[in-house]
Amino acid sequence: MSRRLVSLTLDTLEDLPSSCRQCVFWELDPVAAERACANGDPGLDKEAWVSQTLLEWGSCGKLAYVDGMPAGFVMYAPPAYVPRSMAFPTSPVSADAALLTTAHVVAAFAGGGLGRMLVQGVARDLTKRGVKAIEAFGDAKFGDAGEPGDSCLAPVDFFLSVGFKTVRPHPRFPRLRLELRTALSWKSDVEYALEKLLGSMSPEALLRPVRPATRSTTS
Repeated sequence: MSRRLVSLTLDTLEDLPSSCRQCVFWELDPVAAERACANGDPGLDKEAWVSQTLLEWGSCGKLAYVDGMPAGFVMYAPPAYVPRSMAFPTSPVSADAALLTTAHVVAAFAGGGLGRMLVQGVARDLTKRGVKAIEAFGDAKFGDAGEPGDSCLAPVDFFLSVGFKTVRPHPRFPRLRLELRTALSWKSDVEYALEKLLGSMSPEALLRPVRPATRSTTS
């Protein structure tokens, strides 16, 4: 199984899930986002936001592919580029941090280390730009019965599982932080991810005869 990480561009934007491709929850303030969804084409607004952020600031997302299939993504930007960030009770984001807005791993690939792989990719990118940390608003009640959900937020448990720490508690929307020097010290999760992915394969695939290796000669 091959895995690769690529930066979000206007071309790879098309590989986001359609619900995210058409979502401007983070990119516009609440009033403008509601207006865009009701009267406009939020997909165009999303594309315009990505284009502007790429031109003015640089990479603002990472996508993970497994055997060529989109398997997960994260998006991030300075808080000034994310109007919705000021609407949270635990705002503002720290001055030395970028905001990780959205994170998602396709269910079929969950548990294979892709979340950490994505966050580490963000850490490498931001470190080169002199950013000290990543912060995020998590949803502490994500998936709870009777609670209105919002797929634009990732569950708190996801952030905790990839190394974030709570810096401002809240019963629903705590703000979490990951120091980039911590993320860059992680060991590779490739072996773990492959083990998990191979474990999900069918017995027929696992038992398929393997051709014996042939020795190559060099001149």
